[in-house]
Parts: sequence; C-alpha cells; structure tokens
Amino acid sequence: MVSLDKLQPAKGRRHKVKRVGRGEGSGLGKTSGRGHKGQKARSGGSIRPGFEGGQMPLQRRVPMRGFKNPFRKEFIEVNIEQLNRFAPGTEVTPELLLEERVISKVKDGVKILARGEIDRALTVKAHRFSKQAVSKIEAAGGKAEVI
Repeated sequence: MVSLDKLQPAKGRRHKVKRVGRGEGSGLGKTSGRGHKGQKARSGGSIRPGFEGGQMPLQRRVPMRGFKNPFRKEFIEVNIEQLNRFAPGTEVTPELLLEERVISKVKDGVKILARGEIDRALTVKAHRFSKQAVSKIEAAGGKAEVI
C-alpha cells in the first residue's frame, strides 16, 4: 500500500526549480536573492565574460603574436608502414584508408610519408607523397599516383 511517508521522487529526476519572488516565507522573496540595487540586481544587468569595469581588458592589453593563415591546407599523414595491412596488388585510396580506419577523416587530403618499410606491391593513390615514400613504394614494386 502506498502511503505519504513512502513516496520518493522518480529515479533520475532533476532538482526542484527555485521559484523566486513568491513571498518572504519562500526564502527568495522581495529582492529574489539578488541583494539590494546595483548592476547585478537589474534585469539584463549581467556583464559579459572578460569585462573589467571599463579598464582595457586583458585580451586587448596583451600584444598579438604570430599569424594564422586562413588558407592553410591540413593534410592527414599516413606512414608507409601502415600500408602493410593491405593485400599485395590492392589499390589504396583515401576512401579505403577511411573504411579500414587507418585515418579518421580526410580533411584537405592525405599525404604519404616514408616512416617504416613496405614489403608488398601496392598502387597508392593520395594527394601528396614525400620523395622517400615514392622511392620506397616503387622499390617494393608498387606505384604512387597523385590524385
């Protein structure tokens, strides 16, 4: 049997919402927990993050450093040692690398780098290659093709 002393809130229920301005007896009446007067007591009286009361803010006082090129292309790098997982004669493309989870995204392209050794003949198609990577792929009997 359900009785009032056995009632409990539902599992995962959030806290009760504070109801302000509902009389002095609620504990949040009159000024509704905002204190007396001042900017923070007014409606819309919040100050933005970083505001220092009119003083020149820190992010504007500190000098700018460096340069961020908005046209920079970001290539995902793959070393040739990671290509040994594919069977000999396979055509390795960025789409295949994504499927096999060698890379997580293509971004502006894929660049093949020369770290490690490759022991099988593969046709590797990528956006860029390092010179050593091309020579190692060709030495193993494969081909490096720029997309």
